[in-house]
Amino acid sequence: MTTRRNAGRHAPTPLALLALLALAAGCSKDKDVEKPAELVDFEPTLSVDRLWSASAGGGGGAMRAGLAPAIDNERIYAAGRGGDVLALQAADGRTAWRVRTKAELTGGPGVGAGLVVVGSLDGEVIALAAEDGRERWRVKLGGEVLSAPAVSAEIVVVRTVDGRLHGLSPVEGKSLWREEQAVPRLTLRGAASPVIAGNAVICGFDNGRAIAIDVRNGELLWEALVAPARGRTELERMVDIDSAVKVSGADVFVTGFQGRVAMLALDNGQSWWSREISSHRGLDIDDDRVYVSTSEGDVAGLRRRTGVEEWRQDGLRRRGLSGPAALGGFIVVGDNEGYLHWLDATTGAFAARSKAGGRVTNAPQVAGDLLVVQDDEGRVSAFRPRR
Repeated sequence: MTTRRNAGRHAPTPLALLALLALAAGCSKDKDVEKPAELVDFEPTLSVDRLWSASAGGGGGAMRAGLAPAIDNERIYAAGRGGDVLALQAADGRTAWRVRTKAELTGGPGVGAGLVVVGSLDGEVIALAAEDGRERWRVKLGGEVLSAPAVSAEIVVVRTVDGRLHGLSPVEGKSLWREEQAVPRLTLRGAASPVIAGNAVICGFDNGRAIAIDVRNGELLWEALVAPARGRTELERMVDIDSAVKVSGADVFVTGFQGRVAMLALDNGQSWWSREISSHRGLDIDDDRVYVSTSEGDVAGLRRRTGVEEWRQDGLRRRGLSGPAALGGFIVVGDNEGYLHWLDATTGAFAARSKAGGRVTNAPQVAGDLLVVQDDEGRVSAFRPRR
C-alpha cells in the first residue's frame, strides 16, 4: 500500500456543523435572521410529469448525509440511511433487488464495473454486485463516508471526512494506496465525491485544494488551490470543497465555499479562469454554460469557456438549495421544502415547479430524459419534462 501525506498534518476535525449552529445562534441575538425567500407565482413554460417513486428508507436524520441516486444503463441505484440498498428499473421504478446492509449509510452509492459501493457513518465501505445485490466485500476505513465512492474496473476510490482519499481493490477491497490532506479545525459537514477520468482521480478537500491522483499507484499528479483561505477568524477562513468536480474532455470544473468557481486543465491542474462565487452544494455543466448553486441560494449561469456570468436567479435565496442538474435546456435545483425548481438554462427564468417530497439536500441526477431525485426522507422519484 502506498501512503502520501500533506505537510502540516492536524488534529482530528471537530463536529463542525455543531460549531456553526452555535455561531449562528449567537449571531441571532444581535440581529434578525433573514427568512427564506417566498415562492412567487409565475406562468409555467414547461410541464413536468412525475413518473414513479420508491422508498430507500432510513429518513429523518438530522445530520446531512451524502446519499443520492446513481445511474448505470437501465437501472437506478439508491441507498437509505437505515442500511437498505436497492436497484430500480429506470422505466417504471420497479424494484429489481433490495439488500439490507445493517449499516447506517451516509455516502453513495457509487456504481461501475458491476459493483454498487456505499459507505457508512462508522467508516465501513460495502461493495455489492450490481446484478443481484450480493455482497462482494466489506472493509473498515475508520473515517465517516459522506459522499459517493468512485468505481472503475481498476479501482474503488473513497473519500472520508478525516481528509483521506483511499484507493481500494475492486476485487476484494484491499487498500492499494492512500492520500491525506490537511483538514482545518472548522469545516462544513460534507465531503466531495472523487471523480475518475482516465488514469486520474480528481477530488476536492476542506483546505480549498483540488488534487489529481494516479489511480494505478497513488502518485500525486497535480494540486490546485481553488479556494484560498482569507480573513482573521476560523469561520471566515473556511474554504471547503464539498461537491464533486465535473470533468468534460480536457477540462475540470470545480467550486468551493467562500472561494471560487474555476476551470482547470485535466492534465496539469492549470487554471484557465476563475470567478469569485461561493458554493458548497456544487455545479453542473452543459455545452454552453456552467451552472452553480451559490451559498446564498442564488443560481448562476456562467459562460463555459470564459466564466463570464450571463444570468443569476435570486428568487430562491436562503431556501437551502441542492446542487443543480442540467437537463434538456433546463436547470433543476431542489430546496429545503422538497420543491424542485426548473429554470430556463438560457435566461435563468422560472419555467416550472414540482414537488419531490421532503427536503432535497443532494443534487438531482439525470438518466437520459429523466430527472431522478432522492429527498432526505429516502424517497426516490423520477420526473420527465415535456414542453
